[in-house]
Amino acid sequence: MSRGLFITVEGIEGVGKTTNMDYAYKALTAAGIDVVLSREPGGTELGEKIRGLLLDHRNGSMIDNTELLLMFAARAQHLAEVIEPALAAGKWVLCDRFTDATYAYQGGGRGIAMQRIAELEQWVQADLRPDVTLLLDTPVEIGLARAAGRPQAADRFEREKQAFFEKVRQVYLDMAARQPQRYRIIDASQSLDQVKTALNKVIQQLIQ
Repeated sequence: MSRGLFITVEGIEGVGKTTNMDYAYKALTAAGIDVVLSREPGGTELGEKIRGLLLDHRNGSMIDNTELLLMFAARAQHLAEVIEPALAAGKWVLCDRFTDATYAYQGGGRGIAMQRIAELEQWVQADLRPDVTLLLDTPVEIGLARAAGRPQAADRFEREKQAFFEKVRQVYLDMAARQPQRYRIIDASQSLDQVKTALNKVIQQLIQ
């Protein structure tokens, strides 16, 4: 049995990850592919509890190193319980964010040394990396305006200032430029139909 494909979806707030993840999942399953849909932080019972800690705006005293270590703690559990078993069974994994988000948010946004993140990445993941990363990209002001229109209260990350997200976006774009073989950049500032058309083009390439 051949190993499954590991696809991650990345982007700042307001790029439409949830909507487009659902579209991608349905397109892949319609093509007969067995897909496991997951997210980070989270994806497991323990990981979702850690997610709650990370996103709760009442945890404003959380220091950056704690945030980073919690991200990788949730990731270690996620890999062991969900991602690795699914890939080994030949299933495809479609994941809302992964370690690239840690480089972008904790590295770019928080200013934690990239080398420190890389060391944790190697320790927790060994050689596992996504096969394909779909980067939904939009100017920060557009993403934040969309996010502000959501009915739910802003979480701990969504309460950050625009300058924080500008750094996050730049790290994403820098990583995409360095790894063009893995990244597929999709202009998420377009209409939803246009984004889905671009997404479908990538999906068709993957399933051929």
